[in-house]
Amino acid sequence: MKYIKIFLIFIIFFIIIIVSGKLVSLKYINDYPEGSFISDYYYEENNHDVIFLGDCETYTSFSPIELYKEYGITSFVRGSSRQLIGQSYYILSETLKYEKPKLVILSVGGIVNTNQIKEEYNRLILDKMKLSREKYELYKYSKMDKENFLTYLFPILRYHDRITSLNGDDIKYLFKDEVVSHNGFLINQNVKPLTVLPTKKNLSSYEINKENIKYLDKIRDLCKDNNIRLILEKSPTAYPYWYSEYDKQIKDYSIKNNLEYYNFLEMDINIDYQTDTYDSGTHLNLNGAKKITRYFGNILKDKYGLQDHHSNDKINKEYEKKIERYEREINEKNN
Repeated sequence: MKYIKIFLIFIIFFIIIIVSGKLVSLKYINDYPEGSFISDYYYEENNHDVIFLGDCETYTSFSPIELYKEYGITSFVRGSSRQLIGQSYYILSETLKYEKPKLVILSVGGIVNTNQIKEEYNRLILDKMKLSREKYELYKYSKMDKENFLTYLFPILRYHDRITSLNGDDIKYLFKDEVVSHNGFLINQNVKPLTVLPTKKNLSSYEINKENIKYLDKIRDLCKDNNIRLILEKSPTAYPYWYSEYDKQIKDYSIKNNLEYYNFLEMDINIDYQTDTYDSGTHLNLNGAKKITRYFGNILKDKYGLQDHHSNDKINKEYEKKIERYEREINEKNN
């Protein structure tokens, strides 16, 4: 009887720790929606032909709903703010536990970043990522000083000071999440024109970090082993400055490894930095994302033979709901 009581006390204590952690952890629904993008993927009902990976350039540039509306191509953006190349590798590795897409499209804009600069960027990926070997490996790869994996297992250890500043979302989303993105895409209809061109500063070195190239190799090999075509791309953003020295290294890597690389800065997509960006050229707004998505979608359809799923009743029924929600949010923000 004594051991049963001890066991029950332990169970009750464990439940309290878990529930308390859920209560005080950031909900990422309204204030920080980017923190829900990684976990939104777990609610998907069907597989995808295309998976996008990379930093914020991916989830502001490519709209999977527009891609489906126009071409019937199914896709998901597993991007996140300042997603490092090694993080992209572990997210892809986790994704392949659920499905094997035909194409993986990797944004190379962030390949010049060598380490994480804020714990918050790790939190946006890891807080809602399912517990797995990939989650732990991703944590080890990008952890900051004083970060501890236990705080990801037991959020009460990290967010206990929020107990005095809880809000309605903390109660509403205590036991359930809400899908925030649109297949990993962020709708932003604000317009903030580019007024000053970014300065091309002289750097001490233009060589892409060897550790980043190592993880690019790992992504390449993982795709090859799973018979997935890997495509590299650079989104049409004005800032941070994309040096020609960076571009040449990516082009050389693509040629050497028989990969396609699309630098959309060099293509005639008709991006207007007076109307198509919400933050002076760093990210595209909805209007800009529609332009590049339709442009790239036509390439994906014609060159890679992706299937038009409009005739698939199951998939089409799912996307009818997605399109309705997508267009409703656009209209609500317009009014």
